[in-house]
Amino acid sequence: MGLTLGIDASRSRSGGAIAHLKGILSVIEPSHYGISKIHLWGYEKLNEQIPGRRWLIKHSPEASKKNIINQLAWQYFILPRELEKYGCNLVFNTDAGSVCAFKPSVTLSQDMLSYEPGEINRFSIFSRSRLRLELLRFIQNRSFRNSSGVIFLTDYARRTIEKSCGPIECYRIIPHGVGQEFNNKYSGKELNGKEARLLYVSNAELYKHQWNVVKAAARLRKKGLRVNLLLIGGGKGAAQFKLEAAMKREDPSGEFIRQIGFVQNDLIPTYLANADVFIFASSCENMPITLLEAMASGLPIACSNRGPMPELLRDGGVYFDPEKPEEISVAIEAILKDSVFARKIGSKARQIAREYSWEKCANETFRFLSEIGQKEGLL
Repeated sequence: MGLTLGIDASRSRSGGAIAHLKGILSVIEPSHYGISKIHLWGYEKLNEQIPGRRWLIKHSPEASKKNIINQLAWQYFILPRELEKYGCNLVFNTDAGSVCAFKPSVTLSQDMLSYEPGEINRFSIFSRSRLRLELLRFIQNRSFRNSSGVIFLTDYARRTIEKSCGPIECYRIIPHGVGQEFNNKYSGKELNGKEARLLYVSNAELYKHQWNVVKAAARLRKKGLRVNLLLIGGGKGAAQFKLEAAMKREDPSGEFIRQIGFVQNDLIPTYLANADVFIFASSCENMPITLLEAMASGLPIACSNRGPMPELLRDGGVYFDPEKPEEISVAIEAILKDSVFARKIGSKARQIAREYSWEKCANETFRFLSEIGQKEGLL
């Protein structure tokens, strides 16, 4: 018969989490790993994006439409009974913040904000956001310790998280993949005095530093470099306020800086193809898919030197401190003033990105799930 796998994606709502689940379930044949059936618990919008397969049964609990308290209560009290009802032998948690106590389990780590040194201090100690992150770290540590296996996206994430939760005995480092639709979109255009198009794709958060990128673009304009900056991704709260304040101060007429809201992932390749430089200024990531997508497109990249970014991009970009606008502007200028260098690092980034595919991610993930199943006597 084979193993029946349950996947809990009921609270996996980030862009990276959605891309990961779509990526692996679109290419895998689970029977090759001794898995005969998969039950997926996800919210309606997620389930609609997952292609139907003969071995896949989707569930959309009503609690996923409600607030976080209802979602957690369902996950803790109801999901274990649902897993047993459908004969699941193993559960794969795609969110380390799961409170489901079903065993055996494999947990995927995709969230770093509560672990990254210094990042949690950006939030007031008594704020709701700070309390949420403190609680989340406690829940995630508990989930890691209670899991039969843990999947990390980068070695940087593993090393950072183990400082908090302690050594994890059984783990695998399995990076995200990148879709073929992002490959070879950038053609290495010569600017020849034309306005350079800078692109940053990310929602506005305190650790994304869009306002510093705005300041960097303004510095370049003051130096006589013709640049315009497009920020893709909406935002709210303190980060969006800081971004809007910087845009109003540096470009009050909206001449060279523009922000647009959320863009569907299948439209991002077009934006990448129309850009000249990609900027990634985050100081906290587990494994940034938008950076990997830009790498696959072959764009020259100016990148944050924090977190796992150097592990992912290696020598395929120019690095800067995301909290120093002057460093961001210097990195961008180095790309704009040397077209040969720009093409060289773009080509290198594309070459590195070829190491990452959803097929490889899916195969390594399901091989690990199968190994856990065998270890637990399920196969």
